[in-house]
Amino acid sequence: MTISFWLSNNWIEIFGAVTGIIYVFLEIRQNIWLWPVGIITSAVYIIVFFTSKFYADMGLQGYYLVISCVGWVWWMQGGGRRVGKNGSGLGAQGVGQEKTEPLRVTRVKLKTGVILAILFVILYFLMWFVLSRLTDSPVPEWDSFITSLSVVATWMLARKIYEHWFLWIAVNAAAMVIFTVRGLYPTAVLYLVYFAMSFAGLKAWRRSL
Repeated sequence: MTISFWLSNNWIEIFGAVTGIIYVFLEIRQNIWLWPVGIITSAVYIIVFFTSKFYADMGLQGYYLVISCVGWVWWMQGGGRRVGKNGSGLGAQGVGQEKTEPLRVTRVKLKTGVILAILFVILYFLMWFVLSRLTDSPVPEWDSFITSLSVVATWMLARKIYEHWFLWIAVNAAAMVIFTVRGLYPTAVLYLVYFAMSFAGLKAWRRSL
């Protein structure tokens, strides 16, 4: 099999891998353009995962499409607080000179963390049951783990919660192994890059706390 033949048969997956790398780069930089790039990446991977029978991951991409729109709005709205041009709170003289305070990087609160942990467990077992009983997914356990943890991590990203990077490290480590075994090599390389960039994101976002 020639390289040109392989490229012609995998160009959609390669394109998705490239846009996915751009997405993570923008995420590390806290650049709002990560959301439209994420929408494109998710649309591409709906096709890739459907043809590869990774049904939970395919559904995850649909969730990504929705949460990307929501995250885009949340990041544009910022913290919801109006501030003057100098960054201070508005006073009587601040009218007409205000701007929206950007959404800040925060740490996860205990209550939020507990709720997200419970949500992860529920999603994991629900997906595992559905995939193992109702589909021909070759790896229902791992597919469920990657998908359910990614759902939680993406919501945390939309709210700019610092600890979401730890979840991405776990997701990316599992994903690059599974996709290598299943022969999705461009996607496996993508998640290897994701894995390395997750540590860079962890360091960069720590400086924003």
